[in-house]
Amino acid sequence: MTATHPWWTSAVVYQIYPRSFADSDGDGIGDLPGITGRLDYLAELGVDVLWLSPVHPSPQDDNGYDISDYQDIDPVFGTLEDFDDLLAAVHDRGMKLVMDLVVNHTSDEHPWFAESRGGPGSPKRDWYWWRPARPGMEPGTPGAEPNNWGSAFSGPAWEYDPDSGEYYLHLFSRKQPDLNWENPEVRQAVYAMMRWWLDRGVDGFRMDVVNFISKDPALPDGHVPEGRLYGDGSPSFNCGPRIHEFLQEMHREVFAGRADRLLTVGEMPGVTVEEAKLFTDPARAEVDMVFQFEHVGLDHGDGKFDVRPLRLRDLKASLARWQAGLNDTGWNSLYWNNHDQPRVVSRFGDDSPRYRVRSATMLATVLHLHRGTPYIYQGEELGMTNAPFTSIDDFRDIESLNHYAHAVAGGEDPERVLEGLRAMSRDNARTPMQWDGSPHAGFTTGEPWIPVHPDHRHVNAERATADTASVYHYYRRLIALRHTEPVVAHGDFTPLLPDDERVYAFTRRYEDTELLVLGNFTGEPADVRLPAGWEHAGLVIGNVQDTAPDTAPLEATLTLAPWEARVHRRVPGQHI
Repeated sequence: MTATHPWWTSAVVYQIYPRSFADSDGDGIGDLPGITGRLDYLAELGVDVLWLSPVHPSPQDDNGYDISDYQDIDPVFGTLEDFDDLLAAVHDRGMKLVMDLVVNHTSDEHPWFAESRGGPGSPKRDWYWWRPARPGMEPGTPGAEPNNWGSAFSGPAWEYDPDSGEYYLHLFSRKQPDLNWENPEVRQAVYAMMRWWLDRGVDGFRMDVVNFISKDPALPDGHVPEGRLYGDGSPSFNCGPRIHEFLQEMHREVFAGRADRLLTVGEMPGVTVEEAKLFTDPARAEVDMVFQFEHVGLDHGDGKFDVRPLRLRDLKASLARWQAGLNDTGWNSLYWNNHDQPRVVSRFGDDSPRYRVRSATMLATVLHLHRGTPYIYQGEELGMTNAPFTSIDDFRDIESLNHYAHAVAGGEDPERVLEGLRAMSRDNARTPMQWDGSPHAGFTTGEPWIPVHPDHRHVNAERATADTASVYHYYRRLIALRHTEPVVAHGDFTPLLPDDERVYAFTRRYEDTELLVLGNFTGEPADVRLPAGWEHAGLVIGNVQDTAPDTAPLEATLTLAPWEARVHRRVPGQHI
């Protein structure tokens, strides 16, 4: 960390989905010792921070994002001792470890919720959002829910509990009841838990849907869009009335006095640039950066499973708006992939054998050369692709399974529903990490909880680390560039060619150094006219092996090969 730039501005984060990363005991599910055994691979890649998706005890209704005990490790992943061993091994290699913080909701099997379920007189009843049926309606009957909100995982956002006679709110699965952050006892319990993990040595938190924790206590009905069954409750909980107050309180109670070594990132669906400025303004002491969802919704039609072609100019406009909006105050996170998104090489690139490597490295170049902290999702550095799901029986994710059931019950064509799932299901990101070409890709000696992608015989870490032209080694070069070239981390951002539907282009500038970044988003050659003064700019990194050497002057009009990426550097007085 310098006087002007926090350490994480030059860092790269690697997300691990523990269930699918590495299995050490042959039960078909990844675990903490499995991660520990693969740390040298991650250190060699060059990443600075590891982010673990949840490893707490959980019924696994939403693959661990339904937590039943915040201060322990689920036996399927190991023990607290295994966690301590992993944390020590991460620190020994000069890396940091960030945990997932899921405190918008708990599991319905958490002791807090079990106690709240005892009835209106329970001491913890107000730790959750319990409400009676609508006036004049019979509890438990259709339409008697306290409001008309829909769940993100299909169906209503309310579940009736016959034993206590009321409904509880769940913005996600019915097994994920929402915590009531209006109750100060809830907040203090959460802060105490967070301090417990930080005292154990954890280096920060990625905060799951944290902009949903503040809700309008009136819980009013939402607008029902045409063709939908349920109302949109997001105006009442997306960046709700006390969200900034709660995050500032969290910072004071948990992070103050030790925040310089930590990383805090808030996952915030639906957040705007203007809100993100407030959340990430260091003077406000809320979070270091946010995950926004605007760019990963550009290929959605009527919902995420209604897939539309990406328009490149829309992607450029969206990312440029975020670059400009957080340029003076705040900070961007940069990502294509995570455990909730399909594989980007299949989504925005070309996952055919001919262009998989080229398009994967082009997409990496464009993303990592933006201003912000890049996040790599496990297997992204190998160019892993979407899975070839053939039937609904191949899926495991609750969101996908619920969507299929509701859509088909509503009369939609099952094959058309499957098309959307194949493209966008979260299970695309959750197939096991591909370590080698052996059965089950070296992930497990048992039967994996979800099938391994059949292309693992060709796309795997063993082959990639041995091939200097692989996606893996290109990622190593990009990470090293961020570590060694200040303009990558700290330079300003100027978009070019905003209306070009083929070429993504921009410049970065810091002090006396400038970079020109070019990416061809098509499978055809694309001509691009260079801005004046770049004729003698040296090539810093590129993904086409036969690119002219960096001593050759550039033509005024450059022809980019299919899916080609180039980064050129110039400094004052440069003339090669």
